[in-house]
Amino acid sequence: MDTADGRNRAYLFSIVFIAVIGGLLFGYDTAVISGAEQALDTFFSQAEDFTYTRLLHGFTASSALIGCIIGGAVSGMLASSLGRKKSLLIAGALFFVSAVGSWCPESGILPYGEPSAGLLAMFNFYRIVGGIGVGLASAVCPMYIAEISPAGIRGTLVSCNQFAIIFGMLVVYFVNWMIRNNLADSAAEIQAAMTEIGWRRMFLCEAWPAGLFFILVFLVPETPRFLVMKGKESSALEILTRINGKEEGSGVLAEIKGTIHEKKERLLSYGAGVIGIGIMLSFFQQAIGINVVLYYAPRIFGDLGASGDASMVQTVVMGIVNIIFTLVAIFTVDRLGRKPLLIIGSAGMTAGMLALAIFSFREVIGIGALVFIIIYTASFMMSWGPICWVLISEIFPNTIRSQAVAIAVAVQWAANFLVSSTFPALSSWSIAGTYLIYAAMSLLSALFVWRFVPETKGKTLEEMSVLWKHRS
Repeated sequence: MDTADGRNRAYLFSIVFIAVIGGLLFGYDTAVISGAEQALDTFFSQAEDFTYTRLLHGFTASSALIGCIIGGAVSGMLASSLGRKKSLLIAGALFFVSAVGSWCPESGILPYGEPSAGLLAMFNFYRIVGGIGVGLASAVCPMYIAEISPAGIRGTLVSCNQFAIIFGMLVVYFVNWMIRNNLADSAAEIQAAMTEIGWRRMFLCEAWPAGLFFILVFLVPETPRFLVMKGKESSALEILTRINGKEEGSGVLAEIKGTIHEKKERLLSYGAGVIGIGIMLSFFQQAIGINVVLYYAPRIFGDLGASGDASMVQTVVMGIVNIIFTLVAIFTVDRLGRKPLLIIGSAGMTAGMLALAIFSFREVIGIGALVFIIIYTASFMMSWGPICWVLISEIFPNTIRSQAVAIAVAVQWAANFLVSSTFPALSSWSIAGTYLIYAAMSLLSALFVWRFVPETKGKTLEEMSVLWKHRS
């Protein structure tokens, strides 16, 4: 209901709610592979026309990340030319096509249920299509929320997108567990059913929220900033009035008009240091191995001694822990600062991965391994998970932000693909040695933040421009 000055908070929150469904699909699509990858391994290993190697499986488990790199790279161009709303519609359509295509990669052309090189290629094609949707959503969803939100609550509302990503991962962990739990009674029957239809159902379940997201996006407005860029100031003012009230809405419109034609500068106008720090933040967020834990969680728990259903349950527990510690980050980042949380998180991740390496070297399994995996993931979720995105959005000067963010996001997805695709081969070499590599990266990430990353707490975006001018 509108207030006397025209402001309608319910309108704002409903818009943000629809936008963060894109974040939920981001989380769902990237984590759905965690429940399906072992069944896919068994299914494609039965192929007669090619040998399904560890490297091929690593590629299959992480092929969506190729699409993420593409989606992230083109997100800026699409958002600028087509608009934020149409970019979200494209992402929703890609999520839906990927979900249905991954469910039935035969597409009515190939023989159903017969593993082959052609079927593997089609499955990876549909996963890449979904990855493009993820890449778009990862950039455009927070951009849309930031541009539609009042300044006073913008940080909280943008943080809701990160919460939605983690919640989407929890949802898919639970969905995967439910599908597996209802396929059959005995372990052998469950394994056979997972290979035949279980993995298909896991991907198909994403079609429902993807279809809902696509439909609901038609109901949200374009962002006022994009409308002003296209000369539609009256439409922008109408939206700003409903969100901010008449007086504040007029003031925000004036600010947008004053900055919309802001002078652009060359990418290296502030020196290579700021770009390098953004790139390294993105690199370390993935090099510490978090997505290996998220994508291969059931397999990791199985390697540590949990049986099939128990490993899925432990994955759900891990998802709940992720939600809780993401909330810790949301509520403390503006009080404690970015650097302290990143360094604390890196220390926790180092301890968690080092302990897992020791357990694996000594072939000790049990509840202790689960505890240290939870310590590792909790440390990430309260630090590098949300705060890396916060820093990437804050650290770059206004005049080079769009270019610099695009580079940082592309590096992040590329590093994600590199780490995730190499895990099966590395774990075949030495699972303990693999955990040691991630522990070393976690330690290096702490040293990097301590030495090179500036604290952005309490600083305006304009102050960041001054900071980098002095450093260049």
